[in-house]
Amino acid sequence: MVKRLLLLLLFVLTSLQAQTVVGKYAGEFLSIGIGGRPLGMGGAFVAIANDVTAGYYNPAGLAKLNYPQIALMHDERYGNLVNYNYAAVALPYGKDYTFGLSIMRLGVDGIPDTRKALYDANGDGILDINSDRLNYDLITEFSNQDWAFYLTGAKRVTDDLYLGANVKILSRSIAEYTAFGIGFDVGAYYSPMENLMLGANVQDITTTFVAWSTGRNELITPTAKVGAAYQLDFFGGKILPAVDLDIRFENRRFASQFNIGPVSFDPHFGMEYSYKNLFAIRAGYNDVKQFTFGAGIKLPKLNIDYSFARFNMSADDRLPDTHRISLMLTLEEPRFLRALE
Repeated sequence: MVKRLLLLLLFVLTSLQAQTVVGKYAGEFLSIGIGGRPLGMGGAFVAIANDVTAGYYNPAGLAKLNYPQIALMHDERYGNLVNYNYAAVALPYGKDYTFGLSIMRLGVDGIPDTRKALYDANGDGILDINSDRLNYDLITEFSNQDWAFYLTGAKRVTDDLYLGANVKILSRSIAEYTAFGIGFDVGAYYSPMENLMLGANVQDITTTFVAWSTGRNELITPTAKVGAAYQLDFFGGKILPAVDLDIRFENRRFASQFNIGPVSFDPHFGMEYSYKNLFAIRAGYNDVKQFTFGAGIKLPKLNIDYSFARFNMSADDRLPDTHRISLMLTLEEPRFLRALE
């Protein structure tokens, strides 16, 4: 009896191991970035995040908010082939806490499905897979969709130290196949001296588990993001240089900027010049070797930000340009002010 139980346990463990894999790039859609301001700076935002977008870049920074904020973004990648949309809301609570919700959708819609179109017009059977004949009446369409929901909580520990965390819920689908996942992020923000900002965000800290309806399970390994920024007075305005470093453990030997064995390192560089809190211009270099540019204007209660990126495949070939625009509404009225005391 004991021998049978041991054999059964061995069989179950072997089956689970066969179905569960470390999904290299399984969480890639989570690293695209959000917000016209951060993306214009090449995504170097871990140490800067102090608005509603902190729910994505560094959950600790959400506690720096004193008013409720709402953000929206639309991103057309590679022309309009891939659509990426983002919406978020953040609400200060009491003296030290802030809670937020962020929603992201990455979608490729209208993909032709020819799997059932290889039948001849008379229905006599499947055509040769190498044939160029299709029954166009049997071609349908499907979508490839990735959804992410971030539930964020952040706390001010001292005037210089903030901590935060995300509960992350993932929903993925391609045609009739679906997947569900859950993960966690933790972040910290620290300002050891005036104008110097340091940040860290460990994404998928417990290794995010994604279960597919096919029986395949994928694991998204942790990513550590660390950053620093320093603000300086410059020609009547302020200049803000920033640098981030993404540290991954997925053995990205050829897809990273540099690596040490299975550990890869991808830097982000960004620069922003803002003039009297009225407008800003930005530039950066991100982890996928794109130069980015952006600009923003600040209206009463409303920030409008735009960023642009170009990905060159080779000297003579490149993908269509990527444009992003985001809006951020701040309910900056006395009745919505955080209860500071």
